[in-house]
Amino acid sequence: MALGLKCFRVIHPAFCNYFATLTRPVSEISMKTVSGRQHDHRQCVACPAVPIRHFATKKAKAKLKGHSQTRVNINTALVEDIINLEELDEEMKSVMDALKDNFNKTLNIRTSPGSLDNITVVTADGKLALNQIGQISMKSPQLILVNMASFPECTAAAIKAIRESGMNLNPEVEGTLIRVPIPKVTREHREMLVKLAKQSTNKAKDSLRRVRANAMNKLKKSKDNTSEDTIRLIEKQISQMADDTVAELDRHLAVKTKELLG
Repeated sequence: MALGLKCFRVIHPAFCNYFATLTRPVSEISMKTVSGRQHDHRQCVACPAVPIRHFATKKAKAKLKGHSQTRVNINTALVEDIINLEELDEEMKSVMDALKDNFNKTLNIRTSPGSLDNITVVTADGKLALNQIGQISMKSPQLILVNMASFPECTAAAIKAIRESGMNLNPEVEGTLIRVPIPKVTREHREMLVKLAKQSTNKAKDSLRRVRANAMNKLKKSKDNTSEDTIRLIEKQISQMADDTVAELDRHLAVKTKELLG
């Protein structure tokens, strides 16, 4: 009996420490081994390991998401009786080409005569490009002239179109001659051009969404004569083509933004 009490006194502190670690919240448990000497006996308490969760970063999640999406590549000839994917691809490319053309002609640090060519002027005969009703020339590096002698009745409409072109231009008129001073290249002017580039890109995306929606509506009309698996595959192909085009639009915007900001 005496021997038993002696042993209990030796192990009692260790038992209490161990029980405390079991009842303590996980966040308070220390990751270490407690050791000491008592009555010439060594006591060791091994605290339970705290479970650690490894959370994936946003970059890792995006990478995994990209790998999980399988790309499709449908043979256009096999589904041409359902939908013309080559024609759809051309429509999407035309949206991209229109944006690139807009960037090249209207969004430049240095305004040139060519940047005014396609400004749309509302006339009695309908909407016409400025270069169709006026003769555009470069008077000096700081001044562009638009001669409206051939269509003097459109002078006021041309001035309005130039002012509302979004190119930060403030034209002046002398009879049928429109003088267009070229603005200085300031930081504010650069940022304004970047804003216009974003607006043009958003309009291009709207056009792309309409192209995609029209294709999907055309596909729905074939559901009665086409298997569900084939329809789903074509839908995925169309969405994939649209997503690729959006990525290209964003890429061109990024390049243009870098160019404009310098």
